[in-house]
Amino acid sequence: MFKVDKDSLLPIYYQIEEGMKELIAREELKPGDLVPSERELAERYDVSRMTVRQAINNLVNDGYLVRQRGKGTFVAHSKIEQGLQGLTSFSEDMRARGMSPSSKLLEFNRIKASMTIAAKLKIGEGESVYEIKRVRLADDIPMAYEMLYISEELVPDLTEEALGSSIYEYMENTLNIRIAKGEQVLEASLARKNEAAILQIKEGASVLLIERTSYMENEKPVEFVQSIYRGDRYKFKIEMERH
Repeated sequence: MFKVDKDSLLPIYYQIEEGMKELIAREELKPGDLVPSERELAERYDVSRMTVRQAINNLVNDGYLVRQRGKGTFVAHSKIEQGLQGLTSFSEDMRARGMSPSSKLLEFNRIKASMTIAAKLKIGEGESVYEIKRVRLADDIPMAYEMLYISEELVPDLTEEALGSSIYEYMENTLNIRIAKGEQVLEASLARKNEAAILQIKEGASVLLIERTSYMENEKPVEFVQSIYRGDRYKFKIEMERH
C-alpha cells in the first residue's frame, strides 16, 4: 500500500487520497477492484474513520472510486476522453474507443417551437419540431441524457426506429443531409433528481452540461441538442497551439 506521515504538514486525509490515486495510477488497484473498507483503512493507518471517510468521499466525488450500495466501494473505470477539435456523434466516439453504443428512447414528441428553440433552429416561433429525449449508453452503461430538437420541415418523416442509433448517420446516409460544422458550449453542473435517476448516479453528482447546434454548409441549423454527461465517466480534451 502506501505510507502516511503523521508529522507531515499535509493533512492525513489528503495523504490517503494521494496514496490511493498512486495505487490506481500504478494499476495496483484496477478498475472494478474492491477497495478496503473505511474501518480497514482506519485500522491500517491508525487514523479515525472520519479522516478516512473524507478521503474516500473526495475520491468518489473526483471519479476515482464509485460506491455500490450493499457491496462496497470500487475503483472506477477510466473516464471516456473526447476531443473538442472535430464534430463527431456519440456513436462514432464510442465505436472509436472499442465500445458498443446504444440509445434508450424516453420521449418522442412533436411540439411547437418555443422562442429559444426557434432561435436555435432559425425557424418561426410555434413551428413544428421534434422533441427527442433519450439516454445514450456505452456497453450498456448510461453516459448521457440527451434532449434533441429537429425541425419537422427539415426531416418530415422522422420515426422512432431511426433514433435507435446515430442521428448523424441517419441524416447523412438516409436523407443525404450533410452536417458541416457545429457550435458547442460546455458548463459544469450538479445532477438534479430526475437526471440522477436516468443516469444512475446520485443526486448532486458532478455532470457536464453541453449545448450543441449543428449546421449544414449553407448555415442552416440541423439540430439543437442539450446533453447532460456523467462527470465520473466523461471528460473533454482540447489541444491548443500558441501563435
